[in-house]
Amino acid sequence: MKKTVITLLSSFICTATLAQAVLVDKVTDPVEWVNPLVGTDSKHSLSNGNTYPAIALPWGMNFWMPQTGKMGDGWGYMYSADKIRGFKQTHQPSPWMNDYGQFAIMPVTGRLRFDQDSRASWFSHKAEVAKPYYYSVYLADHNVTTEITPTERAASFRFTFPKTDSAYVVIDAFDKGSYVKIIPAENKIIGYTTKNSGGVPENFKNYFVIVFDKPFANTHTWSDTLLSSKQELQANHVGAVVGFKTKKGEQVNARVASSFISPEQAERNLQEIGSDDFESIKAKGKQAWNKQLSRVAVEGGTPEQMRTFYSNLYRTLLFPRKFYEIDANGKVVHYSPYNGKVLPGFMYTDTGFWDTFRALFPFLNLMYPSVNAEIQEGLANTFKEGGWLPEWASPGYRNVMVGNNSASVVADAYLKGIRGQDMKALYEAVLKGANNAGPLTAVGRAGADYYTKLGYVPYDVKINENAARTLEYAYDDFAIYQLAKALKRPKKEINLYAKRALNYRHLYDSATGLMRGKNQDGTFQAPFNPFKWGDAFTEGNSWHYSWSVFHDVQGLIDLMGGKENFTAKLDSVFTLPPVYDESYYGAVIHEIREMQIANMGQYAHGNQPIQHMIYLYNYAGEPWKAQYWVRETMNRMYTPAPDGYCGDEDNGQTSAWYVFSALGFYPVTPATDQYVLGAPLFKKATLQLENGKQLVINAPQNSDGNRYIQSMRLNGKTYDKNWLSHSELMKGASIDVEMSPTPNKERGTQEGAFPYSLSNEK
Repeated sequence: MKKTVITLLSSFICTATLAQAVLVDKVTDPVEWVNPLVGTDSKHSLSNGNTYPAIALPWGMNFWMPQTGKMGDGWGYMYSADKIRGFKQTHQPSPWMNDYGQFAIMPVTGRLRFDQDSRASWFSHKAEVAKPYYYSVYLADHNVTTEITPTERAASFRFTFPKTDSAYVVIDAFDKGSYVKIIPAENKIIGYTTKNSGGVPENFKNYFVIVFDKPFANTHTWSDTLLSSKQELQANHVGAVVGFKTKKGEQVNARVASSFISPEQAERNLQEIGSDDFESIKAKGKQAWNKQLSRVAVEGGTPEQMRTFYSNLYRTLLFPRKFYEIDANGKVVHYSPYNGKVLPGFMYTDTGFWDTFRALFPFLNLMYPSVNAEIQEGLANTFKEGGWLPEWASPGYRNVMVGNNSASVVADAYLKGIRGQDMKALYEAVLKGANNAGPLTAVGRAGADYYTKLGYVPYDVKINENAARTLEYAYDDFAIYQLAKALKRPKKEINLYAKRALNYRHLYDSATGLMRGKNQDGTFQAPFNPFKWGDAFTEGNSWHYSWSVFHDVQGLIDLMGGKENFTAKLDSVFTLPPVYDESYYGAVIHEIREMQIANMGQYAHGNQPIQHMIYLYNYAGEPWKAQYWVRETMNRMYTPAPDGYCGDEDNGQTSAWYVFSALGFYPVTPATDQYVLGAPLFKKATLQLENGKQLVINAPQNSDGNRYIQSMRLNGKTYDKNWLSHSELMKGASIDVEMSPTPNKERGTQEGAFPYSLSNEK
């Protein structure tokens, strides 16, 4: 008996080991590996992504989401919720930014219920299907299954009703000013919503049109809580209800589109659907996603790694979203959220450059440069229409976050070969933003006069987060310096921004070995607690922001007393306890809590300021530590589950970090030609570049244990650098990586292998 038990146990262990070792050789249908629910298990006090299931096409103008939250709640979909109030057209980039131009559709049966609480229905994730191109859920209280499949500016709904004389679809145009009109002869509802959370001109409207494939049995409009027999209604908060008599299992279809331009343009946008039925639109949506996702083909990872990778790639391809439409003449036009006019040309929105300059935009420049070419044209239009480049746009200027990182976004695009944009306008815009405080604190540079005069924004002049601003302005000046050289600007101008790029030095405190706020008289702020969040810094502390010298890591190493001191301080980030001082905020903000519970010391990957830090080991001759910690972060901080992020996902930035890191390199310094090495996650990755070339990364020995680079060959030749050249990769390349379970402490240790730093310029 004992022998039998041992035999069975051995068999079980072998089977379990084999099961753990199962790898995915090839992905032919990448969109089916995406889980749009990743990050949705979040709340105000703790973010595991703060995402919602975006049912949309890549960079689509309109997204759709099941709405569990109440009208106006930025947390529109929470995985922990058990009721759905409607299916909302959304343009929300983040719960903290909230939404604009939203309206909701909800099927109801039985008693006619139209307000958001009484119409709400219980649902279960067990009866929910979420894919980027398709969503389905069973609404238990109404015995109705709702399905959605999108185009860029339209969507198709399919409602499967029970046998009833009282089947309804409720349209909620939301409050703050709305309008609906029912046109029974055409099975149509038109209307508009003005609801927004800021960043819009006075004439802002989102015009919508909804066309059903079944005649209405009855119709109603409503205002607030009052039902009306009128066919048309305009007030603070209006909606419509259309009724049907249905057989068991009868499907009622609705085609929906909207426009920021006009009702006529909304009808035009409906032609994206044309005569296609639901299944055809669904198939086209799947094809659209697979076309973009399959540009990056990874092989030889576990099923969980595959799901995590493609779920992150999906998030990387959502924002910034298109804010332009195609007019009757087939021309690209847009409603300007900056001056309220309808104008020619591209426009994109819903991104915060404080987050996305770091990895999201560099990823577009590598893999989707034609998309960023349109975005750059849109930025030129923004400057012409609003007088400034945005730092956070949703849809127009928003007054949030710090820095002047539009300079990085513009410079990196041009330096990576994006062309066709109005560079004269963009360069003028960059210089204006770099030398002036804007109409909002988060437009242009708050404290620009101090920064220009002193080389830093002082701590004691009532400009909050001053040290963070100074550090980011210095990097942004570096981006301008790089762009000015490429544009062959006057030498005096080039030298000015090269000099200002060194302004980070003003804040280095040799007594603590960290960055510290500095007063107008040149003394450091006191008392100083390096664990204090906020105050001189933005959503972080000195331990996070002291590494924000993207462009001159060698200069930072010199300030810190050399490579050994530098790497020891990097090590400290992971070994320090996760203590914090939240007194600036008066409460523990969610970013603090996410760092505290991650068991990675002071490393706060859930927020952007420190996300590049791991890669800095490459500048000091210990690249194996970067390889170790990059893999640790991917393993610990990312999963394909609803709690699969470690903080706010933030418009593709935290996802782009994972995508880059899984490929084995990362853009520490946008506006240079270099990517800094980590180590690849997969046995093979094939990148189909837009120019027709291929970048292939082979790491056949890769495994959970083999996380270190033993050796590397680039196009067949031994390669010992700690960085890769963008321009070389764009020619097409083959990278062969020998992976090992132990670090190679010889490779990448010499200064000739280190990535670019401004201080090393001859």
